[in-house]
Amino acid sequence: MESTAIASLPDLWDRLVGTQPDPDLWVVIATLVAALAVVGPHTLWRISRNAITIAHEGGHGLVALCTGRTLTGIRLHSDTSGLTVSRGKPHGLGMILTAAAGYTAPPLLGLGGAALLGAGHITLLLWLATLLLIAMLVMIRNAYGALTVVLSGAAFLLVSWLTGPQVQAAFAYAVVWFLLLGGVRPAFELQAKRSRGGAGDSDPDQLARLTHVPAGLWLFLFHVVSLCSLVGGGRWLLGK
Repeated sequence: MESTAIASLPDLWDRLVGTQPDPDLWVVIATLVAALAVVGPHTLWRISRNAITIAHEGGHGLVALCTGRTLTGIRLHSDTSGLTVSRGKPHGLGMILTAAAGYTAPPLLGLGGAALLGAGHITLLLWLATLLLIAMLVMIRNAYGALTVVLSGAAFLLVSWLTGPQVQAAFAYAVVWFLLLGGVRPAFELQAKRSRGGAGDSDPDQLARLTHVPAGLWLFLFHVVSLCSLVGGGRWLLGK
């Protein structure tokens, strides 16, 4: 039994870092259409936006840790809002990067995922996503947040272990398309809220107070990042 387990480790490693064949073009197009179907309609977006919130708050948390701040907790709410709390200096580069990471995280994760898929690393993408969700679960501080992260992690884990290469490829492409497309919409929603006088304490407003750069310019940066990620990631996924 022990020798079998040891012998399987190289195979497991080869599977993780190795490449898998690209899916047919029709699969790539079908997953794009599926992602559009859950990002476009308002009713479905109210549900699917929870996944974007996970990436948004996870981005805040990851950058907070990388810049030396102390991450104290993440909360995800049923209205698709979220809150990430970290301790450290209330100003400076670390705080600025942490505040800027939320709206940029989903499209940049999508861009990174597209790069992995473009290189044929389908299994690696699924496992990395699972590990990130497990790490995030440790910092979740409310029941709804824990439920959404557990369900998301379970989906990646089940697909990784129980399905064949074709299903794994379709799932991975659908997730990356969703991050790229779903990463564009929140900035436009925030812009609409601000035009109606709402969202007075949004990420761009916090960044404006930290940097003395107008909130509108930060919002413009979020648009640039999300749209450029969509174009670049889309080209990778389509093999251009």
